[in-house]
Amino acid sequence: MGTLLKIHPQTPQPRFIEEAVEILRNDGVIIYPTDSVYALGCSMTSKKALERLARFKHLDLSRARFSFICKDLQDISQYTLTLSTPVFKILKKNTPGPFTFILPASKKIPRMFDNSRKTVGLRVPDSKILYDIVDALGNPLVTTSIIDEDEIIEYSTDPELIWERYKNQVDLVIDGGYGNNIPTAVVDCTQTEIQIIREGSIDLIY
Repeated sequence: MGTLLKIHPQTPQPRFIEEAVEILRNDGVIIYPTDSVYALGCSMTSKKALERLARFKHLDLSRARFSFICKDLQDISQYTLTLSTPVFKILKKNTPGPFTFILPASKKIPRMFDNSRKTVGLRVPDSKILYDIVDALGNPLVTTSIIDEDEIIEYSTDPELIWERYKNQVDLVIDGGYGNNIPTAVVDCTQTEIQIIREGSIDLIY
């Protein structure tokens, strides 16, 4: 059964961060707060955990369109092709923040995914908890939002209720306070012009 672990959102306790990282290193799947909604994720290097993540979402892993949580812009640059100056400026102005950027995928995307995949969703959340986890882990998290069964609510926000629902399916639920109910904006940066695919909680700064 998964553990419920309360981590301070502004000043995460190092021992709790290490506990979460240890679970991730051992093929764990965890639920955590972001700067938008609560999300489910695992280490991008763990095939076992990625397969669990795909089963959780009823998806074929090779075809899954999960996003990657990176630590910072330098981290993002490893998993995408060379960024044009306009795209780099957009990313610099809007990270960290509640945006998922669709970018051309580099060859560093794990082979567990479809090798013909041309694009990847990358994001840098404005979250000290996730920054510390990705920093200590040494690689990005593969991530997907937690969807609520209630079609009106859409996203789960209470970490204790999330734990009650998913405690037998995940190894850890991080309680970082109540989550948001608005997902990230999705920004397509693969075309000549930047396109907003999905609106989020705040506007993109150009």
